Amino acid sequence: MSFIISPRLRSKRGEVVNSHHFYSGKKKRHTIKSQIVVDKNQKKIICTNFTNGKKHDFKLFKESKVRWTKKTCGLTDSGYTGIKKIQSNVRLPQKRKKGKSLTKEERKENREIASERALNENVIGCLKRFKILGDKYRNRRKRFGLRLNLIAGIYNRDNVGK
Repeated sequence: MSFIISPRLRSKRGEVVNSHHFYSGKKKRHTIKSQIVVDKNQKKIICTNFTNGKKHDFKLFKESKVRWTKKTCGLTDSGYTGIKKIQSNVRLPQKRKKGKSLTKEERKENREIASERALNENVIGCLKRFKILGDKYRNRRKRFGLRLNLIAGIYNRDNVGK
């Protein structure tokens, strides 16, 4: 499970829009955040969701109500701290504690998780080839989810035989 953060155009002066909802303090710009769930075996996008760039990754996960069976293991990044309370079968990287470094085993486990998550990052790279996700989003925000799903469908169709 990964995220794409797409910049969007600021609202013009005089426009009555709640643009402060889309301002991401981390990125210092107005953004739209997209959540993507990828099936590792089939290399297909299973699920997409999006929200304003201000919302935290884990909060978007909780609101999207994406869940998986006990047979399936989820790979996430460190932005999903607390996910084990909701989903028991999740692997996420260890964070170092304040003033302490990670042990060799924890670093090795983090590298394994990162190498397994490389597929998610490759899928995101393929989706960003469609400039609508990589560059500033200039269209209506209401249509962003539709366009994200269409791009995911095109990606899935192109990668059926691979």
